[in-house]
Amino acid sequence: MTTNGLDRRALLLGAMAAGMVAQGGTAWAAPFASRRIAMNVRGTGRDVILIPGLASGPGIWNGVLGGVPGYRYHLVHVRGFAGLAPEGNASGALLQPIADEIARYVSAAGLKRPAIVGHSMGGTLAMLLGLKGLASRVMVVDMLPAGAAMVGGTASGMGYLADQLSGYFTGTQAGRRYLAQIVAQAPGAKGSDPDVIANALRDLANTDLGPQLSRLTVPLEVVYAVGSDAQQAASITRSFQSAYAGKKSAVLKPLGPSGHMVMADQPARFNAVLKDFLTV
Repeated sequence: MTTNGLDRRALLLGAMAAGMVAQGGTAWAAPFASRRIAMNVRGTGRDVILIPGLASGPGIWNGVLGGVPGYRYHLVHVRGFAGLAPEGNASGALLQPIADEIARYVSAAGLKRPAIVGHSMGGTLAMLLGLKGLASRVMVVDMLPAGAAMVGGTASGMGYLADQLSGYFTGTQAGRRYLAQIVAQAPGAKGSDPDVIANALRDLANTDLGPQLSRLTVPLEVVYAVGSDAQQAASITRSFQSAYAGKKSAVLKPLGPSGHMVMADQPARFNAVLKDFLTV
């Protein structure tokens, strides 16, 4: 393994892609017409929007649907991830246009400030929607306000690198082969488009919502994964506390031992935390 320069950083972003993908789900029928997202509604009750992470489909929330009943869940499926064709996500910016489409869905469906829960990249989208004033409360699952911080970087540093690597991943045969390997090996990435993943990584690496958190006026809860090593768990906790310091009322809850897929690794405990979050 090369450990210096661009190759090492490419591997870090590759690890970010592999670590942030989740168990895929099937494509959902969509009454809402969009070239960027498909929507499916399950259950009855107060409205909750569930947003999966990078390369994931709505299947990551299957345990929530059965484990936390009594709500009308609106499941987001990003086009280009987990079996859906990219359509409008095939090129260009990704995060903000997807957030805008979810906002359009909220309006079209007549939702009145739903709770919004997002995992990984979905957590970034949940915060963007909260900053738009569309949510009654926001839960972020294992995501920092700055996407680059998930691999120890910053938006100002890794963002520039991500721009370069996005071109490498999508514009060269070697880059496309490398990203295809990530897609083939990472759980849940099957059926996800490498170009869409690369564009999402670029946007995440260039995004830092930390300075905007003070404008988020609704309750924010952050559930983050920790392992069994106490020293490492303490380090992760300090990172999350520092990253979310701009939202003084934010509630941070470690959950473990778990990897990035908290809801899969600790389903009963995650569902209990989510139930408490939604019970207001």
